Amino acid sequence: MAEIKDGDTVRIHYTGTLLDGTVFDSSEGRDPLEFVVGSGQIIPGLDVALPGMAAGEKKVVSIPCDQAYGPVNPELSQGVPRDAIPAEIPLEVGMQLQMQTPQGQPMPVTVTQIGETEVMLDANHPLAGQDLKFDFEVVSFDAA
Repeated sequence: MAEIKDGDTVRIHYTGTLLDGTVFDSSEGRDPLEFVVGSGQIIPGLDVALPGMAAGEKKVVSIPCDQAYGPVNPELSQGVPRDAIPAEIPLEVGMQLQMQTPQGQPMPVTVTQIGETEVMLDANHPLAGQDLKFDFEVVSFDAA
């Protein structure tokens, strides 16, 4: 039976949960997730779980935060002047905004605090600092 190796294109159905069982993402009701193994298109902890598996095989993996979205980086949280955000945007804690890096790249940020003169924005991935669990099944794969 053929086994997955780095460079193969795989398709998986998955459910991602936090350690307390809260589902944060799932392919249920959607097409399988397709990516190239070992290419960095998915989190490292899931990528390394695939080589050696076969189509139809299922696995559950626990992934520490450093192999998922990384630890929370305090440098990615900063205050910006309240008047730097357009007044027509009704700010709420937890809402996502789109900022631009100095190079012009889009960067999603989350509003974490709203003060009279300053708004705290966090550019960490929402799952940074979280250990994760993935329950997945290899639907199919194409050898490289």
